[in-house]
Amino acid sequence: MKQLLILLLGLLLSGTARAHGGEDHGDGPKAGTPAGATSFSVAALSEQFEVLLRYEPLEGGQPADLRLFLSDYATNVPIKGAKLTLTTPEDASLKWAVTEQEPGIYLVEGQFPANKAYSLTVNIVAGDKADLLLLEGIKVGEKLPVTASAPEAAASLFSSWKTVLALIGAFVLGIGLTVLLLRRRRPTAPVSTSNPAVYENQA
Repeated sequence: MKQLLILLLGLLLSGTARAHGGEDHGDGPKAGTPAGATSFSVAALSEQFEVLLRYEPLEGGQPADLRLFLSDYATNVPIKGAKLTLTTPEDASLKWAVTEQEPGIYLVEGQFPANKAYSLTVNIVAGDKADLLLLEGIKVGEKLPVTASAPEAAASLFSSWKTVLALIGAFVLGIGLTVLLLRRRRPTAPVSTSNPAVYENQA
């Protein structure tokens, strides 16, 4: 009886472990823009400047608003009052307007004609310093990664609980069947075969 119970309990635990099989316990996306991000970004730097371009998903043929962050490479201090001229190597006819919004933060406005990868050449003049940086990998038409939705997670949890409950039900059913079989096998009381009358006649 004990051995059978141990066997059934072992089957229950192994079934529960299999119910959790196949889950991904990794750390999410290993490269690219992380899931849940609200914007893309590309960066470039030189011995004088550091440039970061941040933008929301872009569509070809639609107005594009980008944020350009300019800082000193050595001190990381935002650079204000810089003169920035942007050109697109893939299409020299594209025009870009640059407006300083805050110290070191510049609004770049223009339009990419198609959904493909572009780059921007940034000509920087700030005081007595000047440099030319290239921002590569601006992917027009690319969508942001989407995290798993809550309903899908809830459905997965419900499915795992259903599996556990089914295994518990099978375990209880097994115990009931075992008890029923043991009751049927219970031996009956021995029946005496002696006959007292025979011994009296012999006496």
